[in-house]
Amino acid sequence: MEILGTFDEVEDRSRNATGDQPATAIALHCSGAGGAMWQHLQDALDGAARLIAPDLYGAVDGPIWPGDRAFSLDDEVAPIIRLIDAQDGRIHLIGHSYGGAIALHAALARAERIGSLTLYEPSSFHLLKPSDGIEYAEILGLARDVEVMLARGDRRGAMKRFVNYWSGNGSWDALMPEVQSALMRWAPKVTLDFRALFGEPAQLSHYAQLDIPCRIMVGTRSPAPTAEIARILADVMPDCRLSFIDGVGHMAPISHGGQIATLIADHIRSRVPGTSERSLASTEQRNGRAA
Repeated sequence: MEILGTFDEVEDRSRNATGDQPATAIALHCSGAGGAMWQHLQDALDGAARLIAPDLYGAVDGPIWPGDRAFSLDDEVAPIIRLIDAQDGRIHLIGHSYGGAIALHAALARAERIGSLTLYEPSSFHLLKPSDGIEYAEILGLARDVEVMLARGDRRGAMKRFVNYWSGNGSWDALMPEVQSALMRWAPKVTLDFRALFGEPAQLSHYAQLDIPCRIMVGTRSPAPTAEIARILADVMPDCRLSFIDGVGHMAPISHGGQIATLIADHIRSRVPGTSERSLASTEQRNGRAA
């Protein structure tokens, strides 16, 4: 059964669910997208798990941040934790980019409830240190450029810089006008996302305690910062498999939705009793070693 939409709708349906229910998977979208990006995953799961894919703050059907205090990942994660608490059994968490950082934050808060983690390039920028090379400077430069353009009122310029960074030069111009308009409406939320991600207080020692079956995927054409974050997490998390997906970039869960959804579903099936994992087509590593 597919569940998409606002948190209120999702929570109402969860409370009203009756009878035997399959395992529950909660999928969290990237910045600027919405829960509908996970349609391919719904198809790939094929009944192995019930999918919940809510819209986060700022998404088209998501809640609006009230602006009564400084925004943090705690605020974004609070509704996710309520969703987890409303379900029976262990939860399979999935996240892409910003959604991956949210999934990790939720896993730290409810580790005993999480059956598996499947992440595509989580944007946990706080793990990049200013002294460790160009990755931190690169992503900080993006955040500052976008923030300055938004402060000047140039939403189009800010979103062009943002989209071209994550998807490649020319990607903004290739978008349909209605998609550009939707991203420009969403644009003020991106500064909240960046500040919350850089301000995440969790340390590597906290992730080292997450003894949860985890699979992190990275595209071979992705920007260096998220690839480095994936390596950092895979090195420290005790049960984490790092997979490199050939020929795709940071936005692969959207641009190559079917391919990535199949890999995510494989990992979930491997952790759900009575299901089996399909063959994997990617190059994999487990804690830095070939798997």
